[in-house]
Amino acid sequence: MSRIGKNPVVLPAGVEVTVGEQIVVKGPLGSLKTAAHSAVNVAVEGQNVTVSKVAGAANAAAMWGTMRANLNNMVTGVSKGFERKLQLVGVGYRAQAQGDTLNLSLGFSHPVAHKMPAGVKVECPTQTEILIKGSDKQQVGQVAAEIRAYRKPEPYKGKGVRYADEVVVIKETKKK
Repeated sequence: MSRIGKNPVVLPAGVEVTVGEQIVVKGPLGSLKTAAHSAVNVAVEGQNVTVSKVAGAANAAAMWGTMRANLNNMVTGVSKGFERKLQLVGVGYRAQAQGDTLNLSLGFSHPVAHKMPAGVKVECPTQTEILIKGSDKQQVGQVAAEIRAYRKPEPYKGKGVRYADEVVVIKETKKK
């Protein structure tokens, strides 16, 4: 096992953690909260947050590293934030951000309007790029996956919505 739970989570300046029935992390980019799991103990010691296993708990070893990783993501989210970049590849594929709605033209007979949840912002630097930002890593990834699901990259021409770092393997076409 990697024992990632042994490492403390270092709190940057301006971030505070409150531990109770719920763990609340407040920072310059907002506030996030999660339920405290009964198999682990969370303690704030100065500028460090430590997670320790509860003796005798059945899934304490599994939840130890998971809770530490989730806390680290929460601290990073409220201090720096997370972002996911999408690209539109295809003739006539366009994106336009209007407030909390993303309007997509993806080759369908109708435009697609995707409403952003609270805490997630969307920007379109160009018509073929989408930048999703937020403090909750899971929520940013979920929104990016929902937008990508409208038109996944197809394997013959590579057209569709893809992550910026995604590599689409193009298949060879049928030979006559």
